[in-house]
Amino acid sequence: MYMKFKRLIDIVLSLFGLIIFSPVFLILIIAIKFESQGPVLFKQKRIGIHKKHFFILKFRTMRLNSPQDTPTHLLDNPEQYITKIGKFLRKTSLDELPQIWNIFIGEMSIVGPRPALWNQYDLIEERDKYRANDVKPGLTGWAQINGRDEITIEDKAKLDGEYVHQIGFGIDVKCFFKTIISVVKSDGIKEGKTVSK
Repeated sequence: MYMKFKRLIDIVLSLFGLIIFSPVFLILIIAIKFESQGPVLFKQKRIGIHKKHFFILKFRTMRLNSPQDTPTHLLDNPEQYITKIGKFLRKTSLDELPQIWNIFIGEMSIVGPRPALWNQYDLIEERDKYRANDVKPGLTGWAQINGRDEITIEDKAKLDGEYVHQIGFGIDVKCFFKTIISVVKSDGIKEGKTVSK
């Protein structure tokens, strides 16, 4: 029952977000195009519910010659690829705004495990242990408010499993509001190589 209610919340809030943030979208589109050539949006193949592939949308924050399927925090020197406006977008998490569309069309949810890259086989395999691949991925999630890029793959999968086990209105609200606090404080963001397993 809750999953139907969760989908209704996703539709209502994502539609509201698309309308409210439309002026911000326009400003960011102009800023991105002004600084560098290339598309405004960055599409990347990710793992969705039941491990089906979909393309996540982000505002482009990196130059066109950047590695395409490597998480930024695993690059040796990510600063060489990130544009000036991209650095601001990442720090404020505004680069994630286009995912409101992914939520609206049903590929994602507001809250759920963050979608793995299609080639993050270790994370996908770990999530299988906790059935975390059997729910829609989210714009934010339990792992994101408990460490984000600073935690290991094993710990991230366990946290995603905890979310799946507890899934309900209470934990979704908690994730939503704690995410706002984390974004304001820029908690857990790591642009270089992260901690080892």
